[in-house]
Amino acid sequence: MGKLFIYLQYMIPHHALSRLVGFFAETKVVWLKNFCIRVFVKIYKIDMQDYAQKSTTDFASFNDFFTRELSAKSRAVSGDICSPVDGTISAAGKIDNGQIFQAKGKTYSLGKLLSSGDTDDFINGSFITIYLAPNNYHRVHFPVDATLLSSEYVPGKLFSVNNVSARHIPDLFAVNERLICDATTEHGHVSIVMIGAMIVAGIKTVWRASPYPFKESHAETFNTPQAYKQGDELGQFQLGSTVVLLFQGDVDWQVKSGDRIHFGEPLA
Repeated sequence: MGKLFIYLQYMIPHHALSRLVGFFAETKVVWLKNFCIRVFVKIYKIDMQDYAQKSTTDFASFNDFFTRELSAKSRAVSGDICSPVDGTISAAGKIDNGQIFQAKGKTYSLGKLLSSGDTDDFINGSFITIYLAPNNYHRVHFPVDATLLSSEYVPGKLFSVNNVSARHIPDLFAVNERLICDATTEHGHVSIVMIGAMIVAGIKTVWRASPYPFKESHAETFNTPQAYKQGDELGQFQLGSTVVLLFQGDVDWQVKSGDRIHFGEPLA
């Protein structure tokens, strides 16, 4: 079954499917968007009490629901490095001479992940990979106090990023579309990589009014570096994906593969 799932992913037109899903996710037809939201909440057993809007009918569209905002008291930020998202730890450890662990028997290249970015700081640094399931909260936050220097949107594939795909698709996180955000912190150079996936209708940041256009590279250097506090919002996925954090030095991760984590909880 796993091999069939992988085969189908190679056959499916990723971006066309994502655009189609994105079109329906943005519909404001009241009965349709309410029906989709109710079904989604029921299937994935989502507790709306965690969120600012409690009723499934309060949202303008399915995307508005999917990127729903947490209520003010539902999370507390703690730890030297906090989780930037709600999700499940896929892997955490050291970057081994420019190779990052993907799944048993598989690594991928730091240089390929960062595209045109500088890899020197991370060549023997630390990484953590967090998978966001469909039922998770889908906004991404800063894991530490950070001064954001630049970002780069890299077009790519839209393979699923679940465990089956990670075990079978080479360089999965380095071939999918992604947004790379580079910042200076008290821990040195940190890179936050938001990775797109199958049926992701867009990656959007707090400094943009709309998601990055499909298949168009986009690099930004902030002439006035942007300062953010730990826990400040960075952006959002319009449908599910993965976040990879890269740190320049050694990090003593306090979580392991398979652990479920919430935004704000300590990672290290």
